[in-house]
Amino acid sequence: MSRLTVPLTAGGVIGDVLDMFTPSIKMIVVYNSNVQVNNGFEFMPSTIIAPPRVEVIGGDMRTFYTLIMTDPDAPSPSDPTEREYLHWIVTDMPGTTSNSFGKEIVSYEIPNPLIGIHRYVFSLFQQKGRQTVLPPPSRTHFNTRQFAQNNGLGLPVAAVYFNAQRETASRRR
Repeated sequence: MSRLTVPLTAGGVIGDVLDMFTPSIKMIVVYNSNVQVNNGFEFMPSTIIAPPRVEVIGGDMRTFYTLIMTDPDAPSPSDPTEREYLHWIVTDMPGTTSNSFGKEIVSYEIPNPLIGIHRYVFSLFQQKGRQTVLPPPSRTHFNTRQFAQNNGLGLPVAAVYFNAQRETASRRR
């Protein structure tokens, strides 16, 4: 097991969302221009309203990637009957660039956990070519593994997740 996948396994991302994989590309996810997502860190929903900047470090401009963001804990971690809920898909991201160079096929939806602590997973997949990934029919009951298989994406090349929970008025201060 790679040291990069240990936190994904400990957090249940590998198992609930992804199969074991060997990271081969570095992905950096940054909210609000300066807050980097690290595995297991907690974010307040009020600080992640705008889509993050996602940078692909590695590959080349002729290699394209698909970014998927899901919540495997919807509607609640103890009863995830909507596992996974899809929050965002960006395709055709060239290597060495960011999501701003890709094509958003499912718009960013702000995380809004109502019950418990939710995990939000960013998975990056290498595409076989440009314009080869089709949008899913629904955000609810999305399955990252099945989507990757249906679109010929294979195993992920990078992944990271963060936690968030509902904010009370006292937590917003």
